[in-house]
Amino acid sequence: MIREPAEAQIREDGTVELPMGVLAEAGLTVGARILVYSDGDGRIVLRREADAVEDLLNGRLL
Repeated sequence: MIREPAEAQIREDGTVELPMGVLAEAGLTVGARILVYSDGDGRIVLRREADAVEDLLNGRLL
């Protein structure tokens, strides 16, 4: 399913507020631990920490 993109802005201190709807669609809740990494030009990936650790333990890349 293709979702409607939501707009966000990077603040001077580097923080970005993510819309709650986007977080909910991704299965992320308040207080969730996530890993953040760059995936190339203009792309940032957020992953649940537990999912990323499971992938590493099973020999899959992030």
